Amino acid sequence: MKKSIGILSPGVALGMAGSAVSSKFFLMALAIFFSFAQVVIEANSWWSLGMNNPVQMSEVYIIGAQPLCSQLAGLSQGQKKLCHLYQDHMQYIGEGAKTGIKECQYQFRHRRWNCSTVDNTSVFGRVMQIGSRETAFTYAVSAAGVVNAMSRACREGELSTCGCSRAARPKDLPRDWLWGGCGDNIDYGYRFAKEFVDARERERIHAKGSYESARILMNLHNNEAGRRTVYNLADVACKCHGVSGSCSLKTCWLQLADFRKVGDALKEKYDSAAAMRLNSRGKLVQVNSRFNSPTTQDLVYIDPSPDYCVRNESTGSLGTQGRLCNKTSEGMDGCELMCCGRGYDQFKTVQTERCHCKFHWCCYVKCKKCTEIVDQFVCK
Repeated sequence: MKKSIGILSPGVALGMAGSAVSSKFFLMALAIFFSFAQVVIEANSWWSLGMNNPVQMSEVYIIGAQPLCSQLAGLSQGQKKLCHLYQDHMQYIGEGAKTGIKECQYQFRHRRWNCSTVDNTSVFGRVMQIGSRETAFTYAVSAAGVVNAMSRACREGELSTCGCSRAARPKDLPRDWLWGGCGDNIDYGYRFAKEFVDARERERIHAKGSYESARILMNLHNNEAGRRTVYNLADVACKCHGVSGSCSLKTCWLQLADFRKVGDALKEKYDSAAAMRLNSRGKLVQVNSRFNSPTTQDLVYIDPSPDYCVRNESTGSLGTQGRLCNKTSEGMDGCELMCCGRGYDQFKTVQTERCHCKFHWCCYVKCKKCTEIVDQFVCK
């Protein structure tokens, strides 16, 4: 019995070869698409809840309306699950994000990088893809903002799953002072912020020892540093009772520190942030082993900061061209440092402010309006 040997005609052979090449290019295109989609997903962030977002509009809670969680961009799968379970919490997650963004912009208002927001989804743009000390601060202060907002919402009775603080009475509180009132529920705020903010990092899976795994460890560490700063700065507040303000009795409770104090503390941590690298066991260790190891309250980073002097689309730097500077200052807000040696332009502007204010009985303050021409300086 003879075996039949199939011989392909040139046309058929070329067709099959072309089909194989097409399939190869199709698979390559598909891989590029999914990697691009992954970048887009990574670029979105829960920080967007602090921008113009439907979470801040009361109508999203109307029964029968489009589900709240489906309207929120930037949430990971774990965060969406928490959103479905705790929808009344989402408004305060957004308030916490907004508080963190505003505090970041205040703390860096005189720096080359001034925590500018670039859009409503990624919020800070590509600059957050670099594991710099600026990124470390941003993660910390936004996590801190969520603890702050959630703790206060509990105290104000805005959430169904928490109420006033149940913190134990401090041992050093005088015996005749009452421990009560309605304190900020920092324990609940800390726990929920940890669950929600860290969810995105914990569900990302990358090879041990990869850059991406180092970023996850860095982000988790800085999230925790922000939360602990809020927790540790909370203090006892008291109110006097008694006839004619005699303060014969005091009622005390646990109260959050002003968030500016939290921002100031994190800014100090930013200035002393520790440079880290991955070791062979996949753990973050300090680049310079001569320094003390960072604590859970310190900030850490794995990449040097990009050049913030000039605009760079690849790093996300906006540059300092057009930024106001202080001609007489020798600090970072001074024209020499802010403008990176490029020089500056001077122009005059008219400023109007209240002046010659007087108190009138009873009970209002009346002011005049004063105008003056002032010099301003802008980086070239």
